[in-house]
Amino acid sequence: MSAKTVTLGLPQYAAVESTAANADTAERMIRQAASQGAQVICLQELCTTLYFCQREDPAHFDLTEPIPGPTTARFAEIAKALGVVLVLPLFEKRAVGLYHNTAAIIDADGTVLGKYRKMHIPEDPGFHEKFYFTPGDLGYRAWETAFGTIGVLICWDQWYPEAARLTALQGADILFYPTAIGWLLEERDTLGPAQHHAWQTVQRGHAVANGCHVAAINRIGQEGDTLFWGRSFVANPYGEVLAEASTDQEEVLIASCDLTEQEDFRRIWPFFRDRRIDSFGPLQERWGR
Repeated sequence: MSAKTVTLGLPQYAAVESTAANADTAERMIRQAASQGAQVICLQELCTTLYFCQREDPAHFDLTEPIPGPTTARFAEIAKALGVVLVLPLFEKRAVGLYHNTAAIIDADGTVLGKYRKMHIPEDPGFHEKFYFTPGDLGYRAWETAFGTIGVLICWDQWYPEAARLTALQGADILFYPTAIGWLLEERDTLGPAQHHAWQTVQRGHAVANGCHVAAINRIGQEGDTLFWGRSFVANPYGEVLAEASTDQEEVLIASCDLTEQEDFRRIWPFFRDRRIDSFGPLQERWGR
């Protein structure tokens, strides 16, 4: 079996108030990633805005845009020029009063292959997303791109093994998780290490359980009372961390995924073969009987 590798680029950066400035930062870092050999580049959740969900403010709905729209058009041209696949997370305006947390998937020829709308919407102190986002209704999908089949989930989705499994069952070789997660300042000293450990561990578990690679992309910097912890990372099917970014530095994380290794893993640990799909009906219930 011939080797097949895919090189990922994960830009992490601190957002500012200007959406235009954030888009320019994203473009600059995409170009940097491509110059370092990245073939598939995924940006952080809500990549052109601050993480505005820390408080409820109707004015923030002015940040929305259609998908496809002007930003996807701009980045489709960049993808085509550089010959890279892009995952572009944006605040989507579907209709007046109907908005989604969405990622557009753009192939290396500039074609917008589709979009994923965040399915799981949190409501926690500092994360008031239910005020802004309608839960996704496009389901769990994978897209065949120029450099492999990828699946996309967004932030809070990363805590749900069902979401990872259903996306992997669509054929995804790599699961991307664009993210905006950090510490509330009042909790950092007491819970900070444990929270980060849980975040990384659950996603490494998705890689193992599904025999695939996982790439998590986070932002950095302090916004309001939240300090985003960065540490974007890529894990292989054994859950091993292949590459990890810093806590507080703007950088492009580069990692190569060996998809031949992935196939070998699935042959030795055939979790898909041994799934007892006849026993999973209770998963559709809110709680056990």
